Amino acid sequence: MARKARIEFEGAFYHVIIRGNQKQKIFKAPDDFLQYLEILSLYKERYGFLLYAYVLMSNHVHVLIEMQKTPLSKILQGINQSYTMYFNRKYKTVGHLFQGRYKAILCDRDEYLQSLVKYIHCNPVRAKITKTPAEYQWSSHRSYIQKTKEQDIVDTDQVLRIFSENKGTARRLYRAYMGDEAAIRKENIYSTVEQRILGDERFVDRVIKKSADKVSRKRRERQYTLEEVAGAVEELYGVSLEQIRRRSKSRELSVGKRLMSLVASEYGYKNKEIAEFIRKDPVVVTRHLKERAQSEEEIEKVIRLLKGERANVNS
Repeated sequence: MARKARIEFEGAFYHVIIRGNQKQKIFKAPDDFLQYLEILSLYKERYGFLLYAYVLMSNHVHVLIEMQKTPLSKILQGINQSYTMYFNRKYKTVGHLFQGRYKAILCDRDEYLQSLVKYIHCNPVRAKITKTPAEYQWSSHRSYIQKTKEQDIVDTDQVLRIFSENKGTARRLYRAYMGDEAAIRKENIYSTVEQRILGDERFVDRVIKKSADKVSRKRRERQYTLEEVAGAVEELYGVSLEQIRRRSKSRELSVGKRLMSLVASEYGYKNKEIAEFIRKDPVVVTRHLKERAQSEEEIEKVIRLLKGERANVNS
């Protein structure tokens, strides 16, 4: 059976588990843990994702990540490749270090953030490596119980605010929460829909809708030629391709050029392709794409016309 595509969108919150290939150790010495954290910090700075918790175990890693604009798959590809190169170079090995496909569970952050942080930080205790989370060096637990002088890679504020708006009180209540012997049940953390979504029915419905919208947009790719897009723009706005290609600052032509760029982009054409077609500098196309938010209605009209839905063009 084919694997389902990752569900990725801005603001998505994931519990990620990355395992060593065939359960092999991925950390053999303290320097290895430090190197992984350095790489994690580097990619966090590069891609701007939020990191709520992590724990590095000998043969696997747990992280809680909230995506911003960069897809989770790109973030993890960079981290895993960088660490694998370090590991293979240091230990003179070759091949895959990590299991082929990491596990990424898309979670309802509002419902599960607090319990997931506890579950992750208690991992060494469940594995009987330490008696308390505070005794384990390679997790983000310490970032929550004490102030750190240097810049910390963990975004603790949102979790601590669950306990109190006052930082000191929040840390004290967090410690009490972690010291409570009531364990977070594993089945509650992994009781997922399709093995990839953790949340109630309303959350799952919202996620599926977002995923469907994304798939719908992907299916548009190259469905119409650039000539057909230009024809629809001309029919709706009276601006021909010949006019779009001219040098002019008139408002009507500006609207035509902008919609030509935006609709062509909707159908998967690259900026350079569009620029060559309308005989403009790619910078012009890039500028038009930044104006997408103000042009939603016009874009939809052109798309409806391309689909032959003339009756709905003005609805």
